[in-house]
Amino acid sequence: MSSAPFYEDLAQGPPGGETAWIKTSDGVRIRGGHWPGGTAGTLFIFNGRTEFIEKYGRTAREVVARDHHLVTLDWRGQGLADRLLDEPNIGHVGHFSDYQHDVRAILDWARARGVPEPYYVLGHSMGGAIALRTLIGEHPFAAAVFSGPMWGIELNPVLSILARALPKIAGWFGQAHRFAPGASPASYMMKTEFEGNLLTKDRESWDNLVAQVTAVEGFRLGGPSLNWLGDAMRETRELVAAPKPDLPVHTTVGSDERIVSIPAIRDVMANWPSGTLSVVPGAEHEILQEIPDVRQAYLDRCFETFAASQTT
Repeated sequence: MSSAPFYEDLAQGPPGGETAWIKTSDGVRIRGGHWPGGTAGTLFIFNGRTEFIEKYGRTAREVVARDHHLVTLDWRGQGLADRLLDEPNIGHVGHFSDYQHDVRAILDWARARGVPEPYYVLGHSMGGAIALRTLIGEHPFAAAVFSGPMWGIELNPVLSILARALPKIAGWFGQAHRFAPGASPASYMMKTEFEGNLLTKDRESWDNLVAQVTAVEGFRLGGPSLNWLGDAMRETRELVAAPKPDLPVHTTVGSDERIVSIPAIRDVMANWPSGTLSVVPGAEHEILQEIPDVRQAYLDRCFETFAASQTT
């Protein structure tokens, strides 16, 4: 482990944040990030596809104000972590289970730093799938919260059929590393205008996200590979069907969600006896990047869930 770049000005997080390079058990270099807080516990954010540590600086400020540490990371294939293809703008992973190497590495790094228990996890979008897979196995988390979790992907019917067949066919010909249908090398934030975007209704948050990916080339990532898409769809089908772990859980999704599947989220939560679900009217995919009232209400509910885990 060694020092890694930290774009503190772009992160706008509390002072004292740090990042480090971390080598996973399968030899991939990822980047861990930590903002120190008080003694009440540690929140691990498992972030979404295309994301990076600095995106959560504002959230870190709010978490630290609540007497907790915050730990997050650049997953393999995105941010400043190792990209897995010669074409760095393709979002790619060999197998979705590979992300669990990153989970184990970030947990080991955080423990070595002495971050306080209890540990909690917040899974956003793709990170929601990774977190649920982690929770199904042996894990250290006392409670879990999710925002717009990727337990299903919102695709039109034609693309849904293609997404099941094309990755397998492409794999036969050694082409599964190519872009999925409709994907491009351009970062979403750099090719989209605020009006009509799929992420947030909050202009300040949008402008901040655009500034981050504009300033740092390493933060940019285009669409997913055929392999990523095919394995993501297989993983989400398995997660929806899997027995759910017994721990306090809350999930929030925006009513205007257009990236992940609301029906899949409802299916998962309907079969999670210890879980609760909130649908926020008018909110988009990025609950932690939404208008201030939505962000604060979500964080309040997160910390209520964490507190409940300490009284049961």
